[in-house]
Amino acid sequence: MRRIIVAITGASGAIYGIRALELVKKVEDVETHVIITAAGQRTIAHETDYAPDEVRGLAHHHHNPRDIGAAVSSGSFVTMGMLIAPCSVKTLSGIANSYNDELVVRAADVCLKERRRVVLMLRETPLHAGHIDLMARATNNGAIVMPPVPAFYALPRTLDDVIDQTVSRALELLDVVVPGIRRWDGRTVVPDEG
Repeated sequence: MRRIIVAITGASGAIYGIRALELVKKVEDVETHVIITAAGQRTIAHETDYAPDEVRGLAHHHHNPRDIGAAVSSGSFVTMGMLIAPCSVKTLSGIANSYNDELVVRAADVCLKERRRVVLMLRETPLHAGHIDLMARATNNGAIVMPPVPAFYALPRTLDDVIDQTVSRALELLDVVVPGIRRWDGRTVVPDEG
């Protein structure tokens, strides 16, 4: 069984992490571990119709964001990597500076030191020089910064289409392919049945 970690922090866009968990449920050989920060719980409650416990229930395992000794905090716990969706600037800063005071940053730092992928769906705009510096430092540490920018070439018709396409592309960076992603073939967009 392959494993990925999904973290939901307090930035706007909690639906990205929720949808990632929903989409990965369709992939039989991937086990999910979710971490939801206190600010992430608040964002879930404000932006969605989901309760935090309902979101935790979408994953195979959930971890307390303050439990620095959770399984995902050790390099000996093998994962394919981690998706932080959405990623707050606070979390980005922690990753850029290896400031492991809580589980999301610790798990990301462990993935990076083990040379596993960490995808940061950074949700902030506009950006100032400090944000750009943090993104560069996180990238130098091995993270992949992927702001959730809509792919209009996929001809989305609904907000769910935009979310699904964006999250599917982020999951592919962790070698998780979900059905339904729309791909450009040089002439048009075609759905991939996964």
